[in-house]
Amino acid sequence: MTAGQGGAGDNKAHPNSYADKARLVATPASNPPAVILVEPQLGENIGTAARAMMNCGLTDLRLVDPREDWLSEKAVGASSGAGKILQDARRFATTEEAINDLELVYATTARRREMTKTVMTARAAAADMHIRAAEGLRLGLLFGRERIGLTNHEVGLANTVIEVPLNPEHSSLNLAQAVLVVGYEWFQAGYDGPESVTTYNRTRPVEKELLQELFDHLEKELTLCGFLRNDDKRPSMVINIRNMLQRAELTVQEVRTLHGIIKELRYGRREDRPQRQPGFKIDKR
Repeated sequence: MTAGQGGAGDNKAHPNSYADKARLVATPASNPPAVILVEPQLGENIGTAARAMMNCGLTDLRLVDPREDWLSEKAVGASSGAGKILQDARRFATTEEAINDLELVYATTARRREMTKTVMTARAAAADMHIRAAEGLRLGLLFGRERIGLTNHEVGLANTVIEVPLNPEHSSLNLAQAVLVVGYEWFQAGYDGPESVTTYNRTRPVEKELLQELFDHLEKELTLCGFLRNDDKRPSMVINIRNMLQRAELTVQEVRTLHGIIKELRYGRREDRPQRQPGFKIDKR
């Protein structure tokens, strides 16, 4: 973020401030997939998975034979504000029951399986899921046990396998990480906002009129100090300096600061530099 701060008048002149508007605002996609956790062992793991779901706009949590209470104090605490997902979670005795109403299921696994199955990266699967969700299909993401993941039988229940390409020497993810990685790709596949923005802290981009005043001020002082003394090179040098400042996309406050810097530098070590404090002496080294 830009650190410069403008005066009080900046915000009054611009009631819809850039500080309020310049953010990567995202909207959760409709018809998100259900998240099915198969035999999760710890309540905290269910809580952190719920937190990851909330981050990514996923709301339907299904638990297959969880060992611990997903509404325990530890689970709710680990969810860090995603308690509603835990409260709305449903418990199932088997994986088959948990996916009965779904039409397409994507199983996440890091292990090679000896079966004929379409394997997609999380990103490719997310794009595919968005297409299917737009058709009104009900989707599910299947995540395995913390220690051993999904069985071959459970993978066989899925239409597609999701595999996240990671360091082959250490590719395992904990439950919440896996949910977050796949959920993030789902969310990003539906994001249509800007890839980057500039945020402004109580200031705004400078108008061309004020920028031209800065150019004039700088060029005047560069002429007086002799920097622009070569008449043949002067036009190209001026253009280069202006281009550098244009690329910086300066704010109003930054232009004010540069005016102050130029004014101070104008005197350098000259004898006529105004003395700012009594007894101040010019260093003539």
